[in-house]
Amino acid sequence: MLKNRCTTAPRQVNHPFIWTIYLNRINYHQMLKEDTAAKLTEKDGTIIHRAIEAAGAITEMIERALLGQSRAVELATCAFLAGGHLLIEDVPGVGKTTLARALARASGGRFSRIQFTSDLLPADITGVSIWDAKNAEFSFKSGPIFGNVVLADEINRSTPKTQSALLEAMGEGRVSIDGTPHPLPRPFMVIATQNEQEHHGTYPLPESQLDRFLIRISMGYPDPEAEKAIISRQTLADPVDSLDAVIRPEFAASIADSVDRVHMDDTVLNYLLAIVTQTRNNHLLALGVGPRAGMALHRATRALALLRGRDYCLVDDVKDLAVPTLAHRVIPTGASWDGSSGRQVAINAISEITATVEIPL
Repeated sequence: MLKNRCTTAPRQVNHPFIWTIYLNRINYHQMLKEDTAAKLTEKDGTIIHRAIEAAGAITEMIERALLGQSRAVELATCAFLAGGHLLIEDVPGVGKTTLARALARASGGRFSRIQFTSDLLPADITGVSIWDAKNAEFSFKSGPIFGNVVLADEINRSTPKTQSALLEAMGEGRVSIDGTPHPLPRPFMVIATQNEQEHHGTYPLPESQLDRFLIRISMGYPDPEAEKAIISRQTLADPVDSLDAVIRPEFAASIADSVDRVHMDDTVLNYLLAIVTQTRNNHLLALGVGPRAGMALHRATRALALLRGRDYCLVDDVKDLAVPTLAHRVIPTGASWDGSSGRQVAINAISEITATVEIPL
């Protein structure tokens, strides 16, 4: 009987007093719904505002240790906020390791370094199960991959088998040892380095490995004024050791989550999609980017907007990230993937596409 009463349509009521009560209840629930939506919007704004402040503090702290590399610091922090990984290709001595250590220090995370060599084994990275005779069982000993910011130094000096040990970690945030998955800490970021001018005894990164990196950069040399300041302040003390953690690791993970709250208008998204589509029809490229590259550019653009103090994306954000996010995911026509000439062709092709794609008004 109760079921029938609940499912039966209400009878039409014509009494004025009853109608007043009914309408007041509707208005009350509508006001409650609107008030809840307003509070949620206010909460989102507060979260994004805190994330913007934290991102700016991280950038400022890193730049204390790394002078004259504002662009590299911005892109590295952008990759960190987006929950992605960074590939740095440059000559020795320009600050690649300093950038990785400073980012870990400023974000309050644990820094871990892996020096890739030809005899490095996958277990040296992920960890290994060791027999515990006392407890008559295997116990897992974690490897250096279990850090918040992991520096894979000279990654192309190890064999493809060892390089592939990073695939699951970078793609899924975990490693599997003897069939048992072990989650990695959050936040988790791999910063890999390689010297693009030296090829003796190296193993080029395969396409699947390159595609795991959200952004690729080349730091270059600092300008004369910055280099003068670097030389003049040289002391025995490491500048990274003087940096302070501006946030806690758990809050760094929440910043990455707040990137999802940054708004991208359809006009900006269509512009992004046009760039991605044009890579598949460019005469300089034998192979354009796939859908994962478009997702990466979308994610990185929202992180960059957050880093620049906004909760919405601009076309300029997409343009600034097109080359760092897409150039390492394409194959130039008539050039090898790893060759320096092919790399420059890819950069030129993406730059040409961003210059020719119509900007929405």
